[in-house]
Amino acid sequence: MRAVVLREFGAAGCLRPEEVPDPIEATGLVTVRLRASALNWHDVLVRQGRYGSPLPHIPGADGAGVRADTGEDVVILPSLGWGADDAAPAPGFEILGDQRPGTYAEAVQVPTENLVPKPVDCSWAEAAALPLVGVTAFRALFTRARLRPGESLLVLGAGGGVATTAVLLGAAAGAIVCVTSSSEAKIERAQGIGAAAGVRYTEPDWATEARALAPGGEGFDVVLDPVGAWQDSLRALKQGGRLVALGASRAESVPLDVRAFYFGQFSLLGTTMGSPRDFAALLAFLAEHDVRPPVLDRTFPLDEAAAAHEHLERGDGFGKVVLTH
Repeated sequence: MRAVVLREFGAAGCLRPEEVPDPIEATGLVTVRLRASALNWHDVLVRQGRYGSPLPHIPGADGAGVRADTGEDVVILPSLGWGADDAAPAPGFEILGDQRPGTYAEAVQVPTENLVPKPVDCSWAEAAALPLVGVTAFRALFTRARLRPGESLLVLGAGGGVATTAVLLGAAAGAIVCVTSSSEAKIERAQGIGAAAGVRYTEPDWATEARALAPGGEGFDVVLDPVGAWQDSLRALKQGGRLVALGASRAESVPLDVRAFYFGQFSLLGTTMGSPRDFAALLAFLAEHDVRPPVLDRTFPLDEAAAAHEHLERGDGFGKVVLTH
């Protein structure tokens, strides 16, 4: 089969298409003949060696295709071994494409519990783009932050896959959604999918500007922070608000004013990915609220995975980058 293989960690050029053996059938695993796979920033970290993946390695967490055993059209939940406790993943939890071969290939093997029917109103590219960002955003907003209709939500970094999905889900849930971005064009595109307004985080006091966008100018009930800008994110919250942290692309450590934090009655919630129950709840939510499919930025052929990574890393896209097989 055709696959994109990583034989050394490094830049995007380390991703090279090759012919590799088909997956060997194994008990408890199902082979999926993939039609598309989607990129995530997590894949960039895998490529750079941040997760210690075994080499040679096939990256990729997201995918959609056809079950080899039944012929069903399916999407893959890349949360492997979450366990029975929805509060947090079990010790053996991993993300598909970290330690075992991933979806940058014509076929992949996954546990049966990680397959769900492909939504009928999604194309193959849209279906592949849904799982990781969908379950991550859903868990962050609803399982962790308990976002309610009428509340206000600020999503940092409009343009990324999680951010665009969070705007779609938050708006569908009846929240007042605002965004931050480095680009006015991205803010306008976010408004086109449900955001009410936005501010540029390149401005020196963007948190104050964002806070003024919330009802009454009092700050947001929930701030979704996938970049690690906690200091500014907390300043954008209203008293008693909830900060949901799920990424560290901008900073991996931040100083925190402890007194301001507890006097503000803030909640700091960490989250990542989601359980099969979270994913089932996401799919039910999508059906109930008639949410549009994930926003697609660009598609590339499987053999051009390196170019797709370069595009993703430039950061000038809006929505998901997908490989077609």
